[in-house]
Amino acid sequence: MIKRKNIALVAHDKMKQDMVEWVDWNRNLLLPHKMICTGTTGRLIEETLTKEQSEETPSALEVERLKSGPLGGDQQLGAMIAEGKIDVLIFFWDPMEPQPHDVDVKALLRIAVLYNIPTASNRTSADYLITSPLFQKDYVAKQKNWSSYMQRQV
Repeated sequence: MIKRKNIALVAHDKMKQDMVEWVDWNRNLLLPHKMICTGTTGRLIEETLTKEQSEETPSALEVERLKSGPLGGDQQLGAMIAEGKIDVLIFFWDPMEPQPHDVDVKALLRIAVLYNIPTASNRTSADYLITSPLFQKDYVAKQKNWSSYMQRQV
């Protein structure tokens, strides 16, 4: 049995179509899991998958929508990672466009690395991640012990 995972999905504006297509293409692999999306990305995924749903296609994915990234959605996801509520981060970021909320984006990626969350930044790395045999298991990521950092004298 596949352990149900909480998968965070984020996509910058020019990458949203790629994210929607990727989710649709991988619908069957994602069905057992819960998607937690920043606002607009989540809305587009829900709209696309609901339109395409019929009696022949599997039931809809479970999608939880947070605020839009620039309005705090990236920070909401970061908090969920710190609380142990996110298992995987798939973030299709746009390397060609400056982002007005770039500090939030950097903070989200930093917290994902800090808590050792598997992270994919494009379609290929996302495909590799969700088709890994480890994705299908009850995998517990090793957490670094930050106690020495927390006890340091300033």
